[in-house]
Amino acid sequence: MAEDGRDELLGTDGDSEPLVAGRSLRHKGVEQGCSLLRRMEICVAEAEKRSGRNTVNMQEIFTVYLIETRSMEAVSEGHNSAPDSLWRRYSEFELLRSYLIVTYPHVVVAPLPEKRAEFVWHKLSADNMDPDFVERRRVGLENFLVRVASHSVLSNDKILYHFLTEEHGWREVVYETGFQAKAESRLRALSATFRVRNTDKRFMDMKHYSDELQSHTSQLLRARARVADRLYGVFKVHGNYGRVFSEWSAIEKEMGDGLQSAGHHMDAYAASIDDILEEEEHYADQLKEYLSYAEALRAVCRKHELTQFELEMASQDLISKKQQREELATGIVRTFSFKGMTNKLFGQEAPEQREARLKLLEELIAEGEDTVKEKTVECQEHVERAWVDMQRFEEQKDKDLREALINYAVMQISMCKKGIQVWSNAKECFIKM
Repeated sequence: MAEDGRDELLGTDGDSEPLVAGRSLRHKGVEQGCSLLRRMEICVAEAEKRSGRNTVNMQEIFTVYLIETRSMEAVSEGHNSAPDSLWRRYSEFELLRSYLIVTYPHVVVAPLPEKRAEFVWHKLSADNMDPDFVERRRVGLENFLVRVASHSVLSNDKILYHFLTEEHGWREVVYETGFQAKAESRLRALSATFRVRNTDKRFMDMKHYSDELQSHTSQLLRARARVADRLYGVFKVHGNYGRVFSEWSAIEKEMGDGLQSAGHHMDAYAASIDDILEEEEHYADQLKEYLSYAEALRAVCRKHELTQFELEMASQDLISKKQQREELATGIVRTFSFKGMTNKLFGQEAPEQREARLKLLEELIAEGEDTVKEKTVECQEHVERAWVDMQRFEEQKDKDLREALINYAVMQISMCKKGIQVWSNAKECFIKM
């Protein structure tokens, strides 16, 4: 597609802010105000295993995911044209997310699904090539695109549009943005130890909140894995009942049919646990998403601390230079300094030297004042934008987790009703005997 056509679809011109794609209207909870979202339907349709050589020329097996996009205009007009499609590896999704995190530090960027299974019950495969795990990751990757595409800020990023529509050359477009240099600088800054004097209490509270979210979610996932193990054992015991009833029926004449029927009910009940726990795993994946969201939330808070720290350092440096200017202009040294001691030992500077130093200090002070203004604006903008986005995140989190936990409870109730029905059917078999 030509660049002009691309900009027309996005509803922006070439000088606009970066863009991002839209979420499929099949999903709930989508912000309908996003321009690209109203124009494009997106889904991750399927996954496929492939083999090839990696960067060190070694043979490897990997999974690729088919992204399909379709113009919403064609959908609304009833056209059944084939969607545009391309394949992406998981590592490309990682690259996209890294770019978004660096480019939009005030946004709580949606996490990717886990690369390898964690918090699983012991009967479930943790192999990242397992078909069931790959399918859940496919759903998670589509959910990631949906989250990003429905965000009011991220939905205007051109790099995402390239990710969705340009199969070749996408990586080069990302690297041309220079985000990697920013990412390395940001990583060094965020890993450094520094103390902020005047941090925003709201961000301190949000940081503690993210720690609690991660802790409580981890505990919940561990408890769910233990319960799943026990539940698996309970259901499989019914399989033993089924075998016993079947063997018993072989030596009984009058009760044989009833025992055989009861055994079939027990076998069916025991076999149903595999599908039940696989369905539970989808709810666990929703909890894992918010386990990863906690880290994204902390990254935004950490960025606030960094911008505030830089502002405080710039302000402190400016105050120090102004004090030096005052001391040099008046000749009165108010604080102990090496320069003041040398002046007492060797005498004052010549007038020409002092004038040169004053001129240099004036220039440095002017630069310092500009730096403080820039850092103040940067800090204020980050606080305002980040706080709005964190509130959006909290609303989204409350809605999603409430819905997931309610659906999980409904599923458990349904499972219990099926168990009661199995024993009721078995009871009828025994009565008929």
